[in-house]
Amino acid sequence: MRIETCYFCSSKIYPGHGMLFVRNDCKQFRFCRKKCRKAFQRKKNPRKAKWTKAYRKLAGKELTIDPCFEFEKRRNVPVKYDRELWTKTIDAIKKINEIKERRERHFVMERLRKGTQREIHNDIRDVQKNLSLIRAPEGIRKKDTEDEMKMEEDEEEIEYMPALEMEKKLSAGIMDIDTVKMKN
Repeated sequence: MRIETCYFCSSKIYPGHGMLFVRNDCKQFRFCRKKCRKAFQRKKNPRKAKWTKAYRKLAGKELTIDPCFEFEKRRNVPVKYDRELWTKTIDAIKKINEIKERRERHFVMERLRKGTQREIHNDIRDVQKNLSLIRAPEGIRKKDTEDEMKMEEDEEEIEYMPALEMEKKLSAGIMDIDTVKMKN
């Protein structure tokens, strides 16, 4: 059983699937679906179609250079059947697939890490450019600090005030009941 690759998008074609296009010069092209065959017949460049593996590799979104790809090359040399060789080959294929998947996961994580670093850098740059939108103007800040100072003084007075003086101020209308409740 041989798993072919699509001529246009480089995806896998399992036995019994896809279609074969044979040109007049006997050159064969295998396609996984009608979409790939039509794009090939319209002479589209697979490196410009964003859904192909050629585009993804060219744009740096997939692993391009890896020694594991050497194993996938097609060899047309017939080999005499040997049960030991067959079992060793299957074991080697499993190990190669594990290594390949691990390297691809690492590659994807590195790409994501670079993206997050770029986002953090852009966010910092935006904050530095538009600091005036975040920071309050000087006049408002001075008023806020003055109001805070007055509130702190009032709070200190309320804490040390005896109960009789507090009742007198409440009846005179100098203090609110809400401020007294907040402290108690």
